[in-house]
Amino acid sequence: MARKPLKSDLAWSTVDRIFVRGKDLPGEILGHLNLGDMAFLELTGRVPTPGESKLFNAMVVTLVEHGVTPSALVARLTYLGAPEALQAAVAGGLLGLGSVFVGSMEGVARIVSDAIATGKDARTVLAENKRMPGLGHPIHKPVDPRTVRLFQIARETGHYGKYCRLMEEIAQTRGITLNATGAIGALACELGLDWRIVKGLGVMARAVGLVGHILEETREPMAQEIWERVDEEASAHLKPKK
Repeated sequence: MARKPLKSDLAWSTVDRIFVRGKDLPGEILGHLNLGDMAFLELTGRVPTPGESKLFNAMVVTLVEHGVTPSALVARLTYLGAPEALQAAVAGGLLGLGSVFVGSMEGVARIVSDAIATGKDARTVLAENKRMPGLGHPIHKPVDPRTVRLFQIARETGHYGKYCRLMEEIAQTRGITLNATGAIGALACELGLDWRIVKGLGVMARAVGLVGHILEETREPMAQEIWERVDEEASAHLKPKK
C-alpha cells in the first residue's frame, strides 16, 4: 500500500527565509500583524480586514482572564508542585477547558451552524438541545456585559448576522442569560471559522491569562494556603473533638 504524502500548507523555511501561510515572516508579518491577526491568519490562511481584526481581537481578549477560576487554581496548584515547569502548570489549567468552562463556545458554533444550514428556528434548537451551551452564568445575570459589548462591536464592524440573531432568540426563548461564550460561538460562525476549532480560541486566549496567574503566584502565592485550608476543612470531621 502506497503511503499518503505528508503535506502542510502552514509554513516552510530555509537558511535565510521563513514563510507562514505564504507570507514572509520578517518582511510581511513582524511589525505588521498583532497576535490576534496572526492567529486569524493561521486559522483562515488570510490576513483579517480591519473590521474582522477588531472583532476577532475582542473575542479572544474576552477569554484571557476571568479571575480565580478552576483552570487558574489548577495552574497555581500545579506550579506549587512543579515550579520548574511553567508549561506544565499552563497545560494543566488548559486541560479543564471543556463543556462547562470556556470550551462551551464550540458546542454553540456547532449547533447554530447546523441550525442555519438546515433552517431550524430557536424553539427547534432548544427542543433538540435540552442543555444548550452558551446560556446562563453564575455571576452575570440577567445580562452578561461582555456579550453586550461583543455584539456592539459586531454591529459596528458589520458582522452581526444570522448566527448572532439566532443565538439571541434562543436565549430569549429560554429566558436566560446569553453568556460570552455563547456570543463568541455565534460570532465565530459570522467570521466563517470552522466550528471544530472554535474551542481553540479559548485555549489560545486563556493560556495568556494562566501565565499571568503563575506570575502572580510567584509574587503573591496562594496555592500553599489553598492546599492547607482545603486539607484542614476536608478532614475536620475525622478528627477528635476537643
